[in-house]
Amino acid sequence: MDSGDTAWLLTSCALVLLMTPGLAFFYGGMVRSKNVLGMLMKNYIAMGVVTIVWVLVGASLAFSGSTSIGDYSVIGDFGLWGLKDLGLSNELFGMSYPDNVHISFQLMFAIITPALIAGAIAERMKFTAWVAFVALWSILVYSPVAHWVWGGGFIAEQVGAVDFAGGLVVHINAGAAALALVMVLGPRLGFRREVIRPHSLPLTLLGAGLLWFGWFGFNGGSAFAADEFAGNAFLTTQIAAAVAATVWVLAEAFTHGKPTALGFASGAIAGLVAITPAAGFVGPLGSLAIGAAAGLICFWALRLKFMLNFDDSLDVVAVHLVGGIIGALLLGLLAEEAYGGVAGSVEQLGRQALSVVIALTYSFAVSWLLAKALDVTMGLRASEVDERGGLDLALHGEQSYALSE
Repeated sequence: MDSGDTAWLLTSCALVLLMTPGLAFFYGGMVRSKNVLGMLMKNYIAMGVVTIVWVLVGASLAFSGSTSIGDYSVIGDFGLWGLKDLGLSNELFGMSYPDNVHISFQLMFAIITPALIAGAIAERMKFTAWVAFVALWSILVYSPVAHWVWGGGFIAEQVGAVDFAGGLVVHINAGAAALALVMVLGPRLGFRREVIRPHSLPLTLLGAGLLWFGWFGFNGGSAFAADEFAGNAFLTTQIAAAVAATVWVLAEAFTHGKPTALGFASGAIAGLVAITPAAGFVGPLGSLAIGAAAGLICFWALRLKFMLNFDDSLDVVAVHLVGGIIGALLLGLLAEEAYGGVAGSVEQLGRQALSVVIALTYSFAVSWLLAKALDVTMGLRASEVDERGGLDLALHGEQSYALSE
């Protein structure tokens, strides 16, 4: 085992975990003041619920053994349930750092992925239903997709697609689930009839900064070593985020006459999303192209919810689903073999496209069925009275901003 690699992966674990509070503030600033704590809780609870699920069965289903249909490995087994055989060595995964560090790093990805979905259902979903959804979704959707791509499953082995740090596993997976959930849940009261404004853009900018900072562990750590490949992922991450943020505000200025702070933050996240699957496979010029495409296409993708009439409150579909697709596909064309062993080609583009269709379809279908089942059994949506009064007081008995005692 290498102490330098171990130190870098432990640092990356902390950086990726920090992204979940960062996401909470990014989303929290965009909701109305009566729903801030409700949004923060929907993100923070993932750190509790997903950790428990991951220890009991999630890690095992994603990364232990193989259950196959024919030659296609579709899920792990229960060989690592409860992390009972994890130990202190590196014998299970054969990495240059302990197995428990590898499982910890993967846990941080498992935490933030369902948290991303929370932005789509802001201001109207019951907290109890959300907790149940996160727990079940982590088992039924996240672990299988993680196995397909990173655990020796069929997307990596038979399809031949690659995903450096989570374009498929994290962003397309979460974005498709967000779309399914909002279609079952329905729009907020006043959607398209009332102006619903962010209550604190400084909080959103703070959250975006924490996400950007944490993303260096998200992508850089996915090199699984403290080496030149981690350095390249670090650099490509910065380039794509910066370019996408700049392109987004330029598009805003051209289209609406004014660049906005929210636009810069949204553009940065779109660039970070798009570079995630490609960070270790492209060079600086490739990351520049991916960032530019993400900034422009995700900006225009904001229109989708109005064209298709679904209330994705905080634009998870436009940023994470569309951004993840952009990165996964452009990786197929722009990858350079010298960086990650994969060369861009029409053939690789086809592999990437097939993997996108598989991940998107599976996540959407299972998420829709899960949402429907929860809606029938326990109800997804807060009451109209609670929604109008705000979820902070109704569901949590607290206020974000108490101006008097």
